Amino acid sequence: MDYSANQNRYGDMKYNRCGASGLKLPAVSLGLWHNFGMNADFDHMREICRTAFDLGITHFDLANNYGPPAGAAEENFGRILKKDLRAYRDELLISTKAGYEMWDGPYGDHGSKKYLVASLDQSLLRMGLDYVDIFYHHRPDPETPLEETVRALDGLVRQGKTLYIGISNYNWEQTVRAAKMFRELGTPFIINQVRYSMLDRRIESDGLKEHAAKNGIGLIAFSPLAQGLLTDRYLGGIPADSRIRTDGRFLKEQSVSEEYIEKANALNAVARKRGQTLAQMALAWVLRDGAVTSVLVGASKPEQLADNVRAIKVPAFSEDELALIEEILR
Repeated sequence: MDYSANQNRYGDMKYNRCGASGLKLPAVSLGLWHNFGMNADFDHMREICRTAFDLGITHFDLANNYGPPAGAAEENFGRILKKDLRAYRDELLISTKAGYEMWDGPYGDHGSKKYLVASLDQSLLRMGLDYVDIFYHHRPDPETPLEETVRALDGLVRQGKTLYIGISNYNWEQTVRAAKMFRELGTPFIINQVRYSMLDRRIESDGLKEHAAKNGIGLIAFSPLAQGLLTDRYLGGIPADSRIRTDGRFLKEQSVSEEYIEKANALNAVARKRGQTLAQMALAWVLRDGAVTSVLVGASKPEQLADNVRAIKVPAFSEDELALIEEILR
């Protein structure tokens, strides 16, 4: 191993307690969805992960189906662990998920015990781990009784394959039901991974954000930059080199409308007055009131991570700034 971590890596990062648990997450976490498939350069992936850890980003978030192809992100991360990060395993928070289609047949999708147990076993094998720190059910399954899913997740903790349990994409009502079952079993359920940004505020309107804060449930926000809409990339429209036209996993062309461009430029003006980029302000806004434990960011370049981490080093929003942002979003 030729990598030695930055000795000052914990100096600037902020760590937030996850709900009512004893676990702390970095305010900024790294998601390995977009850029860790077999179509990516391995040395570049290593550089991103090493840069993240050097910046105090201890949390690396994966899922069984991240790639392409499915499973590739976990496999590549396992190689990076072996080459660079194995000595730091006890300083790392590694999470993965299961809930979307992973293999053929009736047992490779959704939320049955059969699928969840097999999927985590496969994930551990791909990453070369004995356990993960958080294992998520990736989405609600209307065809499987919630009791079965909850008991399967609880059993994985008792088997020592995961330390904590999370859910993802569960709305307020689904979260309330699951949390009650976890509580009765004594399961260390600590977090819900949800989409949340200035442009997607459903967890506010359905009551999930408020409920989580009042009941000791952590929240981690994915797509806090709305897949790039809350950066300076689309302020003038769609760039010629944009993946919008070639990759269906990302934005749709109609997302970059005239209304969006006007709104984004107004938000960018607020950010500039605060001494921030639009992306930095968007991340700081998600973290503004302490209800969200961490924001999940992706990165195609190591420099993007350093830029994102600067979002936590700014003054709190004033009431006037928050009111102006509300007016723009409205």
